[in-house]
Amino acid sequence: MRAPLIAGNWKMNGSLELVATFAEELSRTALPGGVEVALMVPFPYLEVARSRLPETVGVGAQTLSDQPSGAFTGEVSGGMLADLGVQMVLVGHSERRTLYREDDAAVLARVRAALGVGLVPVLCLGETLEERDAERTEAVVLGQLEAVLDALTADERQRLVLAYEPVWAIGTGRTATPDQAQQVHAAIRARLASYDAQLAETTKVLYGGSMKPSNAVELLAQPDIDGGLIGGASLQVDDFLAICHSAG
Repeated sequence: MRAPLIAGNWKMNGSLELVATFAEELSRTALPGGVEVALMVPFPYLEVARSRLPETVGVGAQTLSDQPSGAFTGEVSGGMLADLGVQMVLVGHSERRTLYREDDAAVLARVRAALGVGLVPVLCLGETLEERDAERTEAVVLGQLEAVLDALTADERQRLVLAYEPVWAIGTGRTATPDQAQQVHAAIRARLASYDAQLAETTKVLYGGSMKPSNAVELLAQPDIDGGLIGGASLQVDDFLAICHSAG
């Protein structure tokens, strides 16, 4: 049985005040049993988030360098994140792929960098509206997945979390219907099974396209959706907690 994971991605938003608000609410609110919760906060807030959030709440970063150290001004290595007590990191988020031109090779390098220091990579996969309209959704999403899985060992594959995030449903207010989301999640699960049956059974596959309290219950009820990568709703503590409770 895969425990649900609800991970909030603050993107380049937030403040020390917001970290404090979440720390207070998450400390006094009983989360549903069996639901894993994490917050992916901007680099400057990682240390305070780890020190103030309950130990039961994971802290993740939003990206990392593919290099362990060196003359790479402005970059942050996986080792630095691990030093702060960070447990997981987003890799290949659609905004990194589109705005910063991170291709499959760059994504793979960052997955390896995360695995090398014991971080859990949350590998993001997704298609644009043009790719969906051209009926290329599965080809694009599974191609992104295979570009990473083909280069990893069986043990390394077991350490990934996946997140399907249709690019056309991020920050637009549009959401894939539960059936649309489930269809892609099922295809991802089937492709995992082609590598190893246990891999398909144990890997968490999150949905990351404008999940909010009003649609979380129906999305999370789908058999191959194991949680959510929450964007805008993760900046409102009441909305985020409502989604967490929907997963319980």
